[in-house]
Amino acid sequence: MLRWLILSESLPSFTLIHGPTKLFFGLGAVRSVKEYLRGASRVAIVTGRSSAKVSGALDDAIDVIKEVSSEYEVFVGATPNPWDYQADELARKIWELGADVVVAIGGGSVVDTAKFATVISSCGGRAKDYLYFKRKACGFVRKLIAINLTHGTGTEIDRYGVLTIKETKEKRGIPILYPTVGIDDPRYTLTLPLNQTIYTTLDAFYHAYESATTKSLSLYIQLLSRESIELISEWLPKVVKDLKDLRGRYYLLYASMLAGIAIDSGSTHLVHALEHALSGVEPRLAHGAGLAIIGPKIIELTHKVRPNESAKLLKPLNPEIKASPTDAVRAREAVEEFQRSVGFKERLSDYGIGRDDFKEITELVMKKLRYLWEEVTPFTVSEGLIKEILEYGS
Repeated sequence: MLRWLILSESLPSFTLIHGPTKLFFGLGAVRSVKEYLRGASRVAIVTGRSSAKVSGALDDAIDVIKEVSSEYEVFVGATPNPWDYQADELARKIWELGADVVVAIGGGSVVDTAKFATVISSCGGRAKDYLYFKRKACGFVRKLIAINLTHGTGTEIDRYGVLTIKETKEKRGIPILYPTVGIDDPRYTLTLPLNQTIYTTLDAFYHAYESATTKSLSLYIQLLSRESIELISEWLPKVVKDLKDLRGRYYLLYASMLAGIAIDSGSTHLVHALEHALSGVEPRLAHGAGLAIIGPKIIELTHKVRPNESAKLLKPLNPEIKASPTDAVRAREAVEEFQRSVGFKERLSDYGIGRDDFKEITELVMKKLRYLWEEVTPFTVSEGLIKEILEYGS
């Protein structure tokens, strides 16, 4: 505790407003949710299997809830790569409880499930209605407090949510709901295991890279993304060597938050679209792992058409990369080497994804998930190109 008190003096806490979300960042940030719980008679707490408890975030949140005398119920079980029906079931439980506030404690899967469930319990319908853009959030939606446990998704500050439709294996990401409050406390990321530390950070890396290289170029997004990648390149190698490095976790969490704002102000493109197809077909594939398997090849393709932006983004990985299409392979190799240096060496075959699956994956990308990449990817996408990228990742 004394070490944390000393560190807190050099790891400043701050408050940030992005859209309708008020984000509290820093050690002990969860105390700031107290004012948003006043007047709430019932609170629904949504968690994954164990991370909320192990991290200490669940106990901290319950302590604050008890201080304002609110009743609460904990709903456990949001899973990685969550299904649409899980959001529907959670919405029913929230509605039956009569919760005034929903508190989601977890990473992207937990918070995304809670985003959909909060909207459904307030506005009716099913997750599919929103995923297919047949329904939008209504005027009144319950408060959602997102207590983030990873340095990857940025979902604590952005409007996006991702669910997979069970019957069709479509992993769809859409604008669904901004949290009322986001909480980023680096202490809660100290219990992330090594593999999730790598996966979630690489998710933030690709958020930053993709958002700064779409068809719609934005100086603001490029600024956020360059800062995010610079921090990731500096601190991830240190954190994988010492998972209890609180300073490193602080800066990775900050980098993830910046990348979350970047995609919310812009978008991702083909890396995320293709990964959605991959983990929709094989839910065992962690999102960040899927991105890292195919991402370097797509960075090569991107560098050919966005060399200026790409070279600036990748400068922390290799300052010799030139702002020229001829350095596209060097750009890919720089990302490959960085991922290897932090211990990432996985392939699609490690998850049982092989050439027999390529047709289904390609059809998902080119048809049902086309909305994710068609208007934003800076190069021409074809079935042949998708298969080439999948071959690369095999």
